[in-house]
Amino acid sequence: MTSAPASAPPASPGSTPAIRTLLALAAAVVVLAGVHLMADVLAPVFLAAVIVIICHPVRRPLEERGWPRWVATTAVVVVAYLILAALLAMLVFAGFQFAGLVQNYFSQLERSVNEIAQQLSALGLDAQITEAATSALEPSRLLSVAGSVSGMVLGIATAFFFVLAYAIFMAADAARYATASRYFGSTHAGQIDRATRFSTGVRRYFVVNASFGAVVAVIDGVALGLLGVPAPVVWAILAFVTNFVPNIGFILGLVPPAIMAFVVGGWPLALAVVAVYCVVNVVLQVLVQPKFVSDAVSLSLTLSFMSVVFWTFVIGPLGAILAIPLTLLVRALVLEGDPRTVWLRWLSGDVVDPDDEPGPAPARGSAARSVTVQDPDEADTTADTTADTTASTDTGTTADADEPAVPAGGDDRTPTT
Repeated sequence: MTSAPASAPPASPGSTPAIRTLLALAAAVVVLAGVHLMADVLAPVFLAAVIVIICHPVRRPLEERGWPRWVATTAVVVVAYLILAALLAMLVFAGFQFAGLVQNYFSQLERSVNEIAQQLSALGLDAQITEAATSALEPSRLLSVAGSVSGMVLGIATAFFFVLAYAIFMAADAARYATASRYFGSTHAGQIDRATRFSTGVRRYFVVNASFGAVVAVIDGVALGLLGVPAPVVWAILAFVTNFVPNIGFILGLVPPAIMAFVVGGWPLALAVVAVYCVVNVVLQVLVQPKFVSDAVSLSLTLSFMSVVFWTFVIGPLGAILAIPLTLLVRALVLEGDPRTVWLRWLSGDVVDPDDEPGPAPARGSAARSVTVQDPDEADTTADTTADTTASTDTGTTADADEPAVPAGGDDRTPTT
């Protein structure tokens, strides 16, 4: 005899995995559309939050020495301001230097563009292909970019003003949030642990990138100076900043100095610059740095690359630098709080324990409902056995009925003495 559980009733259409996935994607589109529309407001907020997270460890040794909390908060704000001031100074210096280079080398750049067009035409390429290849190097276009540098610097300065204001408030609130485990450690330990892991991952990511970026910038700047490329400090700053852009930062930092080298020294100097960048940047940024970044944030290379494109589209150019922190934030809020998404975390590159994933839920009512399946011969045997049992039961019942019944309280006759 075998027993087979009855099939569970069909789930309602609103609870199927496909419907839940579509609803989640629709909600994500609505949220991201709102973030895109408010990018001018949210991008400085994200940058200020990242700066405060990076500087927050400054508070710990001061409080351990018994310093007042407001002094520790002031120290965090001062360190954050110093970092922002250094970034702003580098961007302003590099921007104005680039504008001056374009104006000083305008005639040489125009001549170089014409030479490139003639060489491409000599190779038999179509005129449209030649025009498309040289349009990006049009002197008039580069001159307009150089002329708009002052406006860009003004916009950056305005954004940094909001960042400075946000940093004060966030640093003050961070002092209060640091005590969350003391009050809610027993009831909200999971949420506090996720926030701690997120903050630690952001700090490790920027420390690793800043360290490798400084090394790459120094080597590139010295090499460009020895090769005779104009303004090597500008290109060193560019190499440092683009190092915070995952995967494609190497290309962004290579193109401008290679173009300037071609304008000054032709193809030999341009190829020498490309060779130096390939040796230095590929070894450090492509072979060595991803290993440290992977250990710091546990993100796959594909997700790292896609996050740059995605967040740049959502919040603008600042999204390229904040791509990894924002991706870590989404993973902490959406995936890490749900044990059913352990496999999604694993796909994203996170280190997970497969035992954390819950097993498949049993079908509802399967233990309570069962159907007996019998063979025909077994069914006949069971029927005969049932009939014999029923007959025996009836006979016993009849015999019992012939005997006098005893009242529940016993015999009514009381013995006499």
